[in-house]
Amino acid sequence: MRTINVSEIASAVKKLCIDANYYLEEDVINALKKGIEKEESPVGRAILKELLENAEIAKNEQVPMCQDTGFAVVFVDIGQEVHLEGGSISDAINEGVRQGYSEGYLRKSICDPFTRTNTKDNTPAIIHYNIVPGDKTSITIAPKGGGSENMSRVVMLKPSDGKEGIMNYVVQRCREAGGNPCPPVVVGVGIGGTFETAALLAKKALLRTLGSKNPDAELAEMEEALLKRINAIGSGPMGLGGRIYALGVHIIKHPCHIASLPLAVNINCHAHRHKSIEI
Repeated sequence: MRTINVSEIASAVKKLCIDANYYLEEDVINALKKGIEKEESPVGRAILKELLENAEIAKNEQVPMCQDTGFAVVFVDIGQEVHLEGGSISDAINEGVRQGYSEGYLRKSICDPFTRTNTKDNTPAIIHYNIVPGDKTSITIAPKGGGSENMSRVVMLKPSDGKEGIMNYVVQRCREAGGNPCPPVVVGVGIGGTFETAALLAKKALLRTLGSKNPDAELAEMEEALLKRINAIGSGPMGLGGRIYALGVHIIKHPCHIASLPLAVNINCHAHRHKSIEI
């Protein structure tokens, strides 16, 4: 058994919130560079270059890469041999978000859904817990902007719709989203489980490294086909035309009920933010 004080988790979350908004991951940088090489549209190429310049400015000047610094979505894998002390882990995570968004000068975007009154510290965070073997705790922060989240959907397809129905829906969702999610986007797809499981799988799918191959050969083939179909729509960067609308499509699948076929599409913008730490 290993003991971790939750104050250590609060400090880690604070840093992750700031770093995720200041420093774009290398896999995204590399995907944008490859996009410039493939993009046929002069306007599209110019936009991709500006996005790279924007990321460089954010890193060098330590400012947010986007004015929408997102809802703090937190994935926590807790080792079953970890003992947490010093208070509630959820309270510690929210304290880390509160400190990170304040000290990092990150926009506070969370409000009451009815009154629209801002909570003024970007809390409460959305926290997903998972118990895993071992004595470590892994935390991933994935700030999620409102524009791309608004373009995401969960739908209950008919089992007879099958793979082709799934692919058609994903492509149509991207077509309808157009420039609203600030493309180039990353498309997370969750297939199966239940209504809420599909949505969580789609969000988790966004965390996979861009350019990595899905270990499931069937899903890898689907991802490649979907990426081609989505980019063939021609919406391009920022929806202004071109061939690089999506940088990647990531799919996670889960067994589902014989009577249903849940499907979730979670779209992320070009500020494809996520940072992790292991404690």
